[in-house]
Amino acid sequence: MVAMNAIISASELASGLAGPRPPVLLDVRWQLSVAKAAGEPPFDGRAAYAAGHIPGAVYVDLDSELASAPGERGRHPLPELEVFGAAMRRAGVSAGTPVIVYDGGQGWAAARAWWLLRWTGHPDVRVLDGGLPSWEGALETSAPAPAEGDFEPVPGGAGLLDADGAAGLARAGVLFDARAGERYRGEVEPIDRVGGHIPGAVSAPTNENGGADGRFLPAEELAERFKALGAADGSPVGVYCGSGVSGAHEVLALAVAGIDAALYVGSWSEWSQDSSRPVAVGADPQ
Repeated sequence: MVAMNAIISASELASGLAGPRPPVLLDVRWQLSVAKAAGEPPFDGRAAYAAGHIPGAVYVDLDSELASAPGERGRHPLPELEVFGAAMRRAGVSAGTPVIVYDGGQGWAAARAWWLLRWTGHPDVRVLDGGLPSWEGALETSAPAPAEGDFEPVPGGAGLLDADGAAGLARAGVLFDARAGERYRGEVEPIDRVGGHIPGAVSAPTNENGGADGRFLPAEELAERFKALGAADGSPVGVYCGSGVSGAHEVLALAVAGIDAALYVGSWSEWSQDSSRPVAVGADPQ
């Protein structure tokens, strides 16, 4: 079922935090690790959190709590349920309490947390549209100590694809590739073993779902975008990306547009490891 009210504005969040039933707030700031210029340190989400975060937010680490170790299942495979559940309870997440997730503005990491909570059965989770830069209130540097939550993750609340399911959906439905167009076409591949795309997949770069400020396009515009790309006749829809992070953001964009979509978490980082799997290159899906 499509998630209603999948995103929230900063003003709505401020009202909710001041209300009688404030949401649990998760800070999931993260950046994709790629080759850095000499002397440039990698992004440290925990340090960014310590330097200032929305009051009451708890930091959640994407690499260790929203994913398991890289390997045959990709660069950001599903986390162990015990690890994910413990992280959510530590942050104060309970089944009956709303959850709001934000990151540094790109939206990818926040969407990954949103998708995982939905997939494991949380009924009320949203992403702060525009992330931390959209917040106009004060920040704090002290870490809160919320009461332990009671959330117990139960898989199955959102669509999940494996490699075979993604390949089948590319033939029988619509499979969107959320990576940049040049990676889809196989012109460059800065991270994974080989460039290109899953045969039959349609290029739908995540960065075209919103503006430079990180906010999503209006729902009507997103619906028109995805309709033009083939999600128009009720066929099943799936999404993949490099490692199941930006793809979660596309699933979120589809939810805003009123379209259900499944996520291939292993994505290209899993698909491309197996040399027996076919690879298409160029702008043509086939």
